[in-house]
Amino acid sequence: MSALPLRGSGRTRGWIGYLGAVGLGAGAVALAAVWTSGAWAAGIGAAVTTLSGLAAELMRPAEPAGSAPGEVLRTPAGRIPRLRQVDRPELAGAHPAEGPGHPAPAYIERDAEPRLREALDGARFVLVVGESTAGKTRLAYEVARTRYPRHAFVRPLSRAALPEAVRIAARRRRAVLWLDDLEDHLGAGGLTAARLAALRRTVVIATMRVQEYRRYDAREESRLTGSDRDAWRAQRDLLQNAAVIRLPRHWSERERDRAAAHRGDPRIGAALRAGERFGVAEVLAAGPELLASWENAWAPGANPRGAAVVTAAVDCRRAGLRRPVTREWLRELHAPYLAARGGGDLQPEPFAAAMEWACAAAYATSGLLVGNYGSGFTAFDYLLNAPGQGPVPDHLWRGLMARVEPADAYDMGLVAHQEGRLVRAVEALALALRGGVPGAELPLATAIGDAGQPRRAAADLAGIVRRRTDRLDPRHPDTLAARHQLAFFTGESGNPLAAAAQFAALAADTAEVLGVDHPDTLATRHQLAYFTGEAGDHRAAARQLEALLADRLRVQGAGHPQVLATRRSLIWFRPGEPAEAKRALAELLADAAERIGPDDPHTLAIRGSLAALAARAGATAEAAGAWGALAADRARVLGEGHPHVIHSRLEWARALIAQGRPAEAREVLTAALAEAESVLEPGHRHLWAARELLTGGAAAGRGRA
Repeated sequence: MSALPLRGSGRTRGWIGYLGAVGLGAGAVALAAVWTSGAWAAGIGAAVTTLSGLAAELMRPAEPAGSAPGEVLRTPAGRIPRLRQVDRPELAGAHPAEGPGHPAPAYIERDAEPRLREALDGARFVLVVGESTAGKTRLAYEVARTRYPRHAFVRPLSRAALPEAVRIAARRRRAVLWLDDLEDHLGAGGLTAARLAALRRTVVIATMRVQEYRRYDAREESRLTGSDRDAWRAQRDLLQNAAVIRLPRHWSERERDRAAAHRGDPRIGAALRAGERFGVAEVLAAGPELLASWENAWAPGANPRGAAVVTAAVDCRRAGLRRPVTREWLRELHAPYLAARGGGDLQPEPFAAAMEWACAAAYATSGLLVGNYGSGFTAFDYLLNAPGQGPVPDHLWRGLMARVEPADAYDMGLVAHQEGRLVRAVEALALALRGGVPGAELPLATAIGDAGQPRRAAADLAGIVRRRTDRLDPRHPDTLAARHQLAFFTGESGNPLAAAAQFAALAADTAEVLGVDHPDTLATRHQLAYFTGEAGDHRAAARQLEALLADRLRVQGAGHPQVLATRRSLIWFRPGEPAEAKRALAELLADAAERIGPDDPHTLAIRGSLAALAARAGATAEAAGAWGALAADRARVLGEGHPHVIHSRLEWARALIAQGRPAEAREVLTAALAEAESVLEPGHRHLWAARELLTGGAAAGRGRA
């Protein structure tokens, strides 16, 4: 018996009346009327598109009175199914891979299956991580169904349904809480470590795209000033409770050999013939086909409006919006994309035809858009990491900010902060705080400081520290997190001595509460050394950094981004010959580019230190070229208006002045000052430096990297 998703009220739906109203097949229409996610929704959308175009989108039954805000997967009778009843992988969220009238392709045992079974032996929370269409959900589904056939299968179909799903799972003697696409169940109102701990008898099985999982790894922690913000810490701490199984997208020779036994299925045969460029599951889900369809649709007279609609939906997800968007949103949000590519010259199709094309399934699997009129639409996740996509454009961001709810803005603000889009982060997190989203105040204060208003951030953080000290304890981990940010922005406000004193006290408390090797303890020691050096005591800073580097290497390993950051600071503050420092920085730059990439903020910071060292040594031409290139790259990576971009342009102008090129320097300074005045708080050191340089004070602020 297939389990059908109903609304959270648990009432049996009026299927017969709905059939009569819409005039479609019972399964397709009933399911199209209900919010679903992932590939299950894609199959529904494909069926509805094939049968009636937009009819199912325009006709849907009214919600029953008292309906819950989200749905949990249920049987037609409104009951939570057992896993043995969940007889199709699409019901677990797997991308559909069948043609009309055909069962799902045979399951091919993956090399990761023994590791998954072993993890389930020893853990209550198991997370399968991999790229889109790697086969994460199918693997987890097949293992869970054979291992827990009599367990209740509790699958929330949206983040709004998670509290109800947790309540249901906690009441069952045997239950599997199924969280396909775990990233959609994090954030405001989502799963937390505390909620997980309450599920003592429940097995939690989740899947997550690797691109989302990487938001919580050491590299992401190290790139954020606010790495210990409440929200990021809470989600990171939850993920650290999981036994993680990684599933590659490309299939091994053993897996392909096992698949060859099912070559008689034309779908598997076609996937094997695709060669090793794509994974078998990837081809079965039609990911490459859909990506090519999207790219080709921009041609004049093809489906350019449909391509613009899909681009808008993709960028909604890339901006951090985790819930589906309505048809009307897409009608408005797609227009600037179409205009930018040529507008009417592309001979665009009507909007209704664009939506029909975007929802149509490739080989009856998934469409470029997943969903329906009632539930809204999301972009097929395979498209989110297509090559060549630039930053989410301003027009899309503005359109979303005018429409989203506070909880959505919270998610979007955290993503924007991680990506260095600080103005956007402040805007979104302020909306979340005004809307009463719990925990928004600390990430907002951190974003405000990072965006160029450190004094305002320090004032806000002082209040947060007081409130947390009164409510919790001065050494509670949440209070320690706020104290860290307060100390940092005290230093950034121009008082490095006070910052060093605060970090010294914080380092002792953090070591005692969290442990001497905890990442937050190590981060606190790094900031203590940095502000000690900024206060003028370079020798003491170097001694502290030498000890810290030894501990980081022991705990984190040579390739950790924070180890690279500590090495950079040590080179900068250690007394020695400039030539030796330059050689060491060049070696570090090559190491960083290889380990973490040329565009990582740590790599860019090393380039800044090299440029500053060249200026300090009097190599003005070298410094001017280095600062100019760095300013361009930082603007590309971080966006215009980021304080690091402004600083790079100021140092570029300083080097141009030293080189005897005042006209060029004035042009750079005028643009940098205009940008700085629009984003930085009055009295910020970059504003002071820009004005001093414009009036002839070329020595202002020399040498900061």
